[in-house]
Amino acid sequence: MAAVASETVNLVINDVEIAVPKGELIVESVKRLGLEIPIFCYHPRMKPVGMCRMCLVEVGFKQPDGSVRKMPKPQAACTLPAQDNMVIFTDTEMVHRDRKGVLEFLLINHPLDCPICDRGGECPLQNNTLFYGPSTSRFIEVKRHAHKAFPLSKYVTLDLERCIQCGRCVRFTEEISGDSELAFRFRGASMQPSTFELRDFTSKFSGNVIEICPVGALTNREYRFRARPWDLETKPSICLECSNGCATWFDYRVNRLVRVNGRTNEAINEEWTCDRGKFGHEHYNADNRLTVPLIRRGDRLEECDWPTAYAAILSAFGVGGDKVAMLAGSSLSNEGAYLLNRLFHRKFGSANVDYRRTAHTLPPDEAAGNAPTAIADLELKPSILVFGNSPADDIPIIFLRIRKAWFKHGARVVVAHHGETEADSFADVVLRYAPGTDADLAKGLVAARANDAAGVAQAAAACGVDESRIREAAALLGENTAIVTTDSLLNSASGADAFRALRQLGGELNRYALGANDQGFADLGLVPGPDGRGTAAILAGCADGSIESLWLAGADPFAFGDRATVEKALEQVGFVVYQGTHKSEAMGFASVVLPMAEPAEGDGTYVNAERRLQELRAVLSPPGEAKAAWRIGAELALRVGMAKPYFGAKDVAAEIFTQVPAFRGVAFGDRLN
Repeated sequence: MAAVASETVNLVINDVEIAVPKGELIVESVKRLGLEIPIFCYHPRMKPVGMCRMCLVEVGFKQPDGSVRKMPKPQAACTLPAQDNMVIFTDTEMVHRDRKGVLEFLLINHPLDCPICDRGGECPLQNNTLFYGPSTSRFIEVKRHAHKAFPLSKYVTLDLERCIQCGRCVRFTEEISGDSELAFRFRGASMQPSTFELRDFTSKFSGNVIEICPVGALTNREYRFRARPWDLETKPSICLECSNGCATWFDYRVNRLVRVNGRTNEAINEEWTCDRGKFGHEHYNADNRLTVPLIRRGDRLEECDWPTAYAAILSAFGVGGDKVAMLAGSSLSNEGAYLLNRLFHRKFGSANVDYRRTAHTLPPDEAAGNAPTAIADLELKPSILVFGNSPADDIPIIFLRIRKAWFKHGARVVVAHHGETEADSFADVVLRYAPGTDADLAKGLVAARANDAAGVAQAAAACGVDESRIREAAALLGENTAIVTTDSLLNSASGADAFRALRQLGGELNRYALGANDQGFADLGLVPGPDGRGTAAILAGCADGSIESLWLAGADPFAFGDRATVEKALEQVGFVVYQGTHKSEAMGFASVVLPMAEPAEGDGTYVNAERRLQELRAVLSPPGEAKAAWRIGAELALRVGMAKPYFGAKDVAAEIFTQVPAFRGVAFGDRLN
């Protein structure tokens, strides 16, 4: 994005002159000099409220004679905009006295249970008290008491005694997630954050309030009492629970994942996570992890070594051609998918490979060239059309960007879906069409843009949306509109036609992928060739016997297919390779089982929904003899004489970047998070 020029003003901060953007909050201006103002209620991504008074500073203005006239009382730096000739003092006797006073009041009723508080060791209240607080307490009376460890939800615990009423959690639900599930009840010393009528806190982004709470009032029920911060090792990672590819921190202890926190990446998730990403990684610690290769002998799966498993696979898949097939799971890295795809095309001579799980698919010429709008750019769009999907479910962080575009920048939002979505709450126009009539509504919007009254009337009759609503929605859309949809639209019988119609609407059509690396698979060409079969046809071929060997690479068909169809396919196919991380129902049909490492247990690259290439380096060690997908592909390639040895995922990535057109010109280490 091009830089936007802004008017600047001149300040003096602690005798240092500095120019800052006009209107910038003083708490941010001070950071430009490497200084710090202690805060509790202030958060840079939310509106300032000046509730805690921890950020008080002395403020003056230069007079014509060169003197400085101070304001009679200290000011809250989090609500004070920068003005010309302003003079700021952050390190005076008055400031020190006020900070001690604020902290003394906060600690009057705050329990001194730091040794058992999950926030201990990484608590802003602790840190501010040590740096700025009084050395002793004058309070000798009995502290107030309240319910401890009250479960707000499945994931969040409220310890009311520790709450300092900063309002961060409440403001997050009002400004960022938009569900407004938390509010302050009562007043004075009794004020407390709570849900309406004490219902469960069901926000899909509830885990963020744990991280932004400046004390131990809101804690993680999954992490509670499992470790102390100084017990943990922390490494950067990316979340692969959906296609957004959010930046995260993986905290682990003795090779077991303990918790996941959001990591700042302004281009993708800023610092937020969805609950699926924050709390959905317990599968790393599951007891049903696969640790050794297995081979079927009679009616039992028995342990074997890797060479034996490889020999059985190459023998079964040696028939090649249309008799073998592979279904890939979205958690495979680019490197693992590339090597397995190449093995099928070059050695087995089969074009029967697919990763897609939708009921319908786009033809290759229509699916190619998908170039979605960058996630960060969505918030700057003047208008956004959400079509045929629920972004809070499919692409949660993109949903937060869409809401930010409306809340902060005034974007006009149109939501078109057959069911209710979270985006309805802030949409200017909601178009609720009949299920299966996606294409009719899309054509109606095109007709409205072209002033085709007959076309609008025909579409309205077909989809069940009033003509005036279609025209109202079309009037908000323009050439700079971002059209946000996902591959879930292809589960509708008219989804492909809807995509075609949306292309005629103008604006930027964004077909975001659903799975963690679905966009990477599309760029790698992990789809059926001209004579190949897609997912549904592969399962049908297994059921009728035309496919003799099936490779499930990180895929469990019971998770996405019709149960009866999947059972028949796996019962009838002669040979099944189950390459996975956990025991599953599909494994019961396997001829060979290959234990695969989880994504964070190996190196690799992934492509997120906006086609951003990201690198994931190993955080944990894989259990037992489990191997990363790229290593399995590399060892098989060596056994059939297809390639030179690869000594790491980096070697495979280097080959991808030169051999695959969509990746050409990308060096390992570039364009990464």
